[in-house]
Amino acid sequence: MISVRRLIATTGIAAMLAVFAGQASAAEAICYNCPPQWADWKSQLEAVQKNTSIKMPHDNKNSGQTLSQLIAEKANPVADIAYYGVTSGIKAKAAGVTEGYKPPGFDQIPEGLKDPDGHWFTTHFGSLGLFVNVDALGGAPVPKCWKDLLKSEYKGMVGYLDPSSAFVGYAGAVAVNRALGGSLDNFNKAIEFFKALKKNQPIVPKQTSYARVVSGEIPILFDYDFNAYRGKYTEKGNFEFVLPCEGTVVVPYVQSLVKGAPNMANGKKVLDFILSDAGQTVWTNAFLKPARPIKLPEAVASKFLPESEYKRATPLDYAKMERVQKGFADRYLKEVR
Repeated sequence: MISVRRLIATTGIAAMLAVFAGQASAAEAICYNCPPQWADWKSQLEAVQKNTSIKMPHDNKNSGQTLSQLIAEKANPVADIAYYGVTSGIKAKAAGVTEGYKPPGFDQIPEGLKDPDGHWFTTHFGSLGLFVNVDALGGAPVPKCWKDLLKSEYKGMVGYLDPSSAFVGYAGAVAVNRALGGSLDNFNKAIEFFKALKKNQPIVPKQTSYARVVSGEIPILFDYDFNAYRGKYTEKGNFEFVLPCEGTVVVPYVQSLVKGAPNMANGKKVLDFILSDAGQTVWTNAFLKPARPIKLPEAVASKFLPESEYKRATPLDYAKMERVQKGFADRYLKEVR
């Protein structure tokens, strides 16, 4: 331990303060967009500090704000790591604000869910499917496929967020389009599906509608698995999550090491822990799927659909998905709505 008296005598107050500032920062890492109320970041932040002795302050930015601030601070970075939706991670690499880094376990992240050079990589993800309030179906069976939703027995029961304005709505459109034989180059299958579904009088809100499913107002909603599991295990009622038989997409949330991070060594240690078995398991508190194929405790694993079901949920070219979004939205507004 450095003697305060000796330090003052030999190097002065300024040097002493610099040393203590360095000692303080050595146990800290700044993460942009790690809000405690989302994805159970609260538990993750606590686990990071317990296992690495590194403290990470709360930060309530969203993905877009995180990207904007990283770019604004490019010449003098403040953050050490960043967390955002996959398309923001792709943009961050393109903007030159990320540093390639591959924590232990990186190789176990499936292809398509990581940048090959480690500029962004998935830490957890959700799968797009059907969040179903079984008690609100009026005796109709739980649908198993996207095409089931076109049956007359589900008239007035199906909801999806407006795909021209809500990302989860667009993700649903991409999922349907690919599952029925389309591609990111051709959205005809999705347009045909939504035209046919329109005859069944769907409910098309613009904002998240979790509460409307729980109340029974929307019996079937295109939504992420983690929201459906939240309903199934935390709400009163009978809820199910369905991975449609024709297939669907996964939507990842990713993290990056910031280029020129002031506490880069600490940032790497945090990312190492988050991708470890212990760190990955924390995400399951919020019913999110870990990026790595880790063995979960039975009490946790039993709450998800079997892995055999999840084989129908696969990644895609997320950069291209973003590039073609406006074209699909324009078609949807013109041909469906």
